[in-house]
Amino acid sequence: MALAQEDIEQIQWLIKKTLLETPEALNANVRYELDLRERTIRVEEELKHQRELMTEGFKQMEKRFEQVDKRFEQMHQDMNKRFDQVEKRFEQVDKRFEQVDKRFEQVDKRFEQQHQEIMGLHHEIKLLMRWGFGTLLAVGGLIVALLRLTQ
Repeated sequence: MALAQEDIEQIQWLIKKTLLETPEALNANVRYELDLRERTIRVEEELKHQRELMTEGFKQMEKRFEQVDKRFEQMHQDMNKRFDQVEKRFEQVDKRFEQVDKRFEQVDKRFEQQHQEIMGLHHEIKLLMRWGFGTLLAVGGLIVALLRLTQ
């Protein structure tokens, strides 16, 4: 059931009449609106204060991030220096190994030369032993032949 336009107008007229007749109700509305405005102003001020605190907090966080960035950059530079030093040490070790390799090559050449000399001596001893054994047999054969001829 919908209200007729006349009913709505009647209700509005009664409300206005009641408000005009009772000043306390009007004062209560004004007081309520003043309280609401005062609360709204306090909330707005608190929000403004919170915004300022957040802005300050963000600034401090940004400063901290900058400090952390600086620390990371310093650590990165220190690590690069350390890696450079380690790389130099490895280069020195590589040079030392190259020198040791050269020394081993020289030692190998010396061993090869000594081996060749020993093999040469061995060959000469073999020849001398053959000649000596041949000479011994020849001399022994001549002695035996002379002994038989003289008998």
